[in-house]
Amino acid sequence: MPQFHVVTDPDDPAVAPFRAIKERDLVGREGLFIAEGETVLRAFVRDAPQRVVSLLIDPKRKDKLTDVFDSLPDETPVHFADQAVVDAIAGFHLHRGVLAVGRKPAPIATRDLLASLPTKAIVLVLCGIANHDNIGGIYRNAAAFGVDAVILDADCCDPLYRKAIRVSVGAALSIPTAKLERGEDIADLLAATGFEGLALSPSADEILARLQPAPRTAVLLGAEGPGLTPEVMTRSRRIGIPMAGGFDSLNVATTSGIVLHHLRFAQG
Repeated sequence: MPQFHVVTDPDDPAVAPFRAIKERDLVGREGLFIAEGETVLRAFVRDAPQRVVSLLIDPKRKDKLTDVFDSLPDETPVHFADQAVVDAIAGFHLHRGVLAVGRKPAPIATRDLLASLPTKAIVLVLCGIANHDNIGGIYRNAAAFGVDAVILDADCCDPLYRKAIRVSVGAALSIPTAKLERGEDIADLLAATGFEGLALSPSADEILARLQPAPRTAVLLGAEGPGLTPEVMTRSRRIGIPMAGGFDSLNVATTSGIVLHHLRFAQG
């Protein structure tokens, strides 16, 4: 059974991990993260209950979350605090009334993650995606279309930032993820582990709708504006999405959804 605890004082040391969320999110939490909202909490407890450290809940939501509490590991602290106390702890008005502290998974080397995947797999490789809305949207699409793993380069933002988790509807908590070391060559890693890299380009000769993907396929997506580096483009199979006149690019999260939908059904 979880350990239930009523909090009436915002300075109660039991809820210290939840204090001043916005400021601390900017500098990191030493291996921990904050997840917000009922939908995200349900995804977290469903997919990774062993990584739930503690919860902070408005007691008005208690009855709706009984099944969630029953799924928590024994002894997990669940703190109940009225809305005004929750707001004082968090440092802003938290209208969702549900917070969780989670423990980040142990890091895994990119090569090891790629090598561990099945013979038929789809991987996303994100390069320079520094916007939390985009990273969250991409993870949401990745979950919807059954992506096996996500690889982040050294310039991507943290998918376990609170806003990114919320936009991903909790998907960022469950999809296997590895981060490249700065200077690590993703093209070499993909080749060594049997993945064909697909790079989206408006000047590509091949059209996505006609693409028959390899059993192991990696989709490389760059930040809007800079895009992928010329070296990555040269060493990848370039694919285009035809658009109406006057447009040659899409939001990167939108692009990920279109490409992953095609790949999932083209692979069979």
